[in-house]
Amino acid sequence: MLTGPGLAKVNLSLLKNFRFRESWNLQFRLESFNAFNRVNFQEPGTALGAPNFGVITVAQDARSMQLGLKLTF
Repeated sequence: MLTGPGLAKVNLSLLKNFRFRESWNLQFRLESFNAFNRVNFQEPGTALGAPNFGVITVAQDARSMQLGLKLTF
């Protein structure tokens, strides 16, 4: 059995609500996935006898951020 590297991800979300009139609400949102941009490797190859056995060849996605606005009324 092969043991791969650990996983460390921090996802953050910041929200701000702006209220208009009685029933209108505008929400601003900033979301960050893998906020500290730490490298997270996939599991090593597990096919015994294959050239990539025990080798890590892929990493997970780097940091990604998105902005959003939502209007409810």
